[in-house]
Amino acid sequence: MEDNRSLIIKRVSRWMAPFIFLYGVYLALYGHLSPGGGFPGGVVVAAAFILILLARGEPAALSKIPYAVAKELDALGALLFLGVGLAGIGVSGVFFANFIQEFLPGQPLEWFSGGTIIINNVAIAMKVAGSIFLVLYFLSVLRISGEGEVGFSSLEEK
Repeated sequence: MEDNRSLIIKRVSRWMAPFIFLYGVYLALYGHLSPGGGFPGGVVVAAAFILILLARGEPAALSKIPYAVAKELDALGALLFLGVGLAGIGVSGVFFANFIQEFLPGQPLEWFSGGTIIINNVAIAMKVAGSIFLVLYFLSVLRISGEGEVGFSSLEEK
């Protein structure tokens, strides 16, 4: 199959994707101190991989984040988020208690001042990035033939 993608779009996406990814990580890690957080950070991280998927194709995107890794990232984010909530019960007796802040209070406006909020932001970012990438991956892989048949072009081989 012939690749119709523009050389300019391929090249610009190759340069921009790492910066978009780093900005998403920044949003997730500093969301408790500035506007941002786990959800917007995860969306921006997913946008970096979606840019690669749309600009350079499925093989390039799957070389950066394989399908199995995206599934594991999605599940691990949910488990980490649930684990922090259950750890709050174990330590303080309250679901999602900020137990790190209770025992190790940080200075205001410093990175560790949020306690478990940083861990929650990272967990949410992992969940959102994995989920959004998987949804758009499936939408891009889904093929509808002229006869009205729906099939997956490349998932059958994986």
